[in-house]
Amino acid sequence: MQRVGLFIPCYINDFYPDVAMATLEILEANGFLVEYPFNQTCCGQPFINNGLIQEAKTLAEKFFDKFSSYDYIVAPSSSCIGTVKYRYKEILSEEKFLFLSKKAFELCEFLHDIVGVENLVIPNPYHGKIGLHNSCHALRELNLATPSELNLPHFSKIKAILSKIEDLEILEASKDECCGFGGTYSVFEPEVSVMMGRDRINDHLKNKVSIIAGVDSTCLMHMEAIAKRSKINVKFVHIAQLLARGDQI
Repeated sequence: MQRVGLFIPCYINDFYPDVAMATLEILEANGFLVEYPFNQTCCGQPFINNGLIQEAKTLAEKFFDKFSSYDYIVAPSSSCIGTVKYRYKEILSEEKFLFLSKKAFELCEFLHDIVGVENLVIPNPYHGKIGLHNSCHALRELNLATPSELNLPHFSKIKAILSKIEDLEILEASKDECCGFGGTYSVFEPEVSVMMGRDRINDHLKNKVSIIAGVDSTCLMHMEAIAKRSKINVKFVHIAQLLARGDQI
């Protein structure tokens, strides 16, 4: 049985632990031995974004020590996995970077590329209508779907996985623009950040959806806060919850 090291980003650990548990259940349902390495820490993305390279290097080295023994490393986050797969190149040795980059996968990426859509086991799917939010890191770093600004044939690994669920209607916004979170961008430019998030929510509401789903809890958290403050009645759920928490949504 292949071993998966479950990497749970900081914000999911602190604010959305059910996303972590749903991810665990999906991986186990598909036949993997899943282990959660204790004392795992932040991947270092916020430090890299703010030029704190030495601090980020310390975290990257710790990440390697914690996860290098596994066959695969899986996380329910495209931004954090993007850091491991691409941005560790700046701060780890070439040997360590290449070793990790080949093993690290975002959840949907892993289910599509390693498990295979035709083999996929969905433990507890949601049936209904959702709006699918395509986050920037998922589209433009991990290539989970085609960004709208590129003149390329359309594909979406996320939709390919969700299409396995019967009676699930998937509606996308007219644009796959940034929700405005952007990590520390939302701190330094809060007014613009909120306007961008509001635009994305309103775009989804044109499709008359009451649930917006995505692969990045940070984006969902940002839009959820805007929706709550504006008293907009819409629910935000992670893709993992669509696959493993269908009867609870």
